[in-house]
Amino acid sequence: MAKVWSKRFDNTLNPFIEKFNASIGFDRKLILEDLDCSIAHAKMLGKTQVLSPPETLQIVNGLKTIKVEYLEGKFSPGFPSEDIHYCIEEKLISLIGETGKKLHTGRSRNDQVGTDIRMWLRKEIDNLEVLITDLQKSLLNLAKSNIYTLIPGYTHMQRAQPLSLAHHLLAYLEMFQRDRERFKEVRSRVNTSPLGAAALAGTKIKIDRNFTAAELGFEKIYKNSIDAVSDRDFSIEFVSSSAILMAHLSKISEEIILWVTDEFSFAKLTDKCATGSSLMPQKKNPDVPELIRGKTGRVYGHLQALLTMVKGVPLAYNKDFQEDKEPLFDTAETISSCIKAMTILIDEGIEFNIKNLSDSVGNDFSNATDLADYLVGKEVPFRTAYQVVGEIVKYCLERKLLFKNLKIDELKKFHHEFEEDVFVDLEPLNVVKSRTSEGGTGFIQVEKEVKNWQKKLLL
Repeated sequence: MAKVWSKRFDNTLNPFIEKFNASIGFDRKLILEDLDCSIAHAKMLGKTQVLSPPETLQIVNGLKTIKVEYLEGKFSPGFPSEDIHYCIEEKLISLIGETGKKLHTGRSRNDQVGTDIRMWLRKEIDNLEVLITDLQKSLLNLAKSNIYTLIPGYTHMQRAQPLSLAHHLLAYLEMFQRDRERFKEVRSRVNTSPLGAAALAGTKIKIDRNFTAAELGFEKIYKNSIDAVSDRDFSIEFVSSSAILMAHLSKISEEIILWVTDEFSFAKLTDKCATGSSLMPQKKNPDVPELIRGKTGRVYGHLQALLTMVKGVPLAYNKDFQEDKEPLFDTAETISSCIKAMTILIDEGIEFNIKNLSDSVGNDFSNATDLADYLVGKEVPFRTAYQVVGEIVKYCLERKLLFKNLKIDELKKFHHEFEEDVFVDLEPLNVVKSRTSEGGTGFIQVEKEVKNWQKKLLL
């Protein structure tokens, strides 16, 4: 079939430019959305009597036939069709003849592609809601079984204070909850129909934009036809939200990578989620978290590409916008696979070394604040208590001792308020237990949060 604009031109496109210009290689991913969009458009043209009832039925049935053929593997879009929209139109005309040429009445590929991509992205966001929720459930199940497991907490990558491992894991549930909320907000802006804006100025053809919006499940329509065909904010928002999600996945990946090193030995990888070395037989490599960490940069790059794409284009539609799809498609695929991989890793791929974790929190000075708080409980000003404990830490380091190795007489040399019961306060379990402030790592607070999350996630 000739190009849609062929009568305007005397010569055909250079073969290389024809391929360079084509988007069918990647926008065929939108085939089902484009068919549904076209069916809704045809029904609307029938409702407004732009098409006769027989014409409407013929076009709708033709489009449904194409859909069936595609799903059965009998129709495979590809070059030399320029894009998926024109490819379907060609197919329709070949099926039903001249009536098929009426389908494009009252619309442009500009509003058509804008509608398709929004329909596709809606489904992706709905799928992400399920995937992120599944990841949260996996983290929650792991947290439930590790409320009383202790792990060193770090600031500046230095030992800070001991934590409940469950409390540490629940921090990621909070992050992923914010990700879910961000995607929901993006979805609300994605769910606006540009169909009927035509090329940029609307159309003189009698159309009903609200009808097609309702048919396609959109909540509302764009109020400005220029904005409708040129808006790519929703794509940028989606990839931006995806970049933040990947930052969270990369953060937990980095921690797992550290935890399973011999130096930390806080956890080990199971054979289900680790690989070996082609040279060193003793190796067990954390490929899953490393890949997730690496793919984070890929999504960041897509965000930069989209921001650059829109920064200098004048209104309205420009061919630059063809470059929105590959970053969008790849971002959705990347984050979906990374979430699935992390969920499997949490479910099946990691086992915590409880003894090493317990030993680690009992052999450092992460209870130093509790030593100071003991004095505060004796009405010693905190800053005074802080300085006293600093002197005790220095004393211990010089002698290669821990607080638990000191005698009460040694402590009394630093402050007379110390008594034997101080050693009870310094025990790691009691240190964690004492953090009873709301949102803290105290076991009562953690158990409360586990129950809250069970309600939220319907577990």
